[in-house]
Amino acid sequence: MKVSEIARLVDAKVFCDCGEDTEIRCAFACDMMSDVLAFVKNQAVLITGLVNPQVIRTAEMMDIPCVIIVRGKEPTPLMLELAEDSGITVMNTKLRMFAVCGILYNQGLPADTGE
Repeated sequence: MKVSEIARLVDAKVFCDCGEDTEIRCAFACDMMSDVLAFVKNQAVLITGLVNPQVIRTAEMMDIPCVIIVRGKEPTPLMLELAEDSGITVMNTKLRMFAVCGILYNQGLPADTGE
């Protein structure tokens, strides 16, 4: 699924577009960046409610090309600066994490099983 399609499906506002045609293989939803480091293995979209620089730093380390921030939270200027430098797309949606996961799963985007 392409980043642009994900943005459309969850009615997201894109703050930092670093590749709307980037192909996403799976999704991972989490607010604990240690779990992201432990379990993300594929080119996933990260769905989170956190708005701090560690989200982008973790995404960069794990080759995560896209971050969705839920519940209408706004990314910080530092997050956007880091994302731009790292080539990571950042978007937000007013939807809650559970709804975003459900929408993407129903449209065929599988969970990152960590394998």
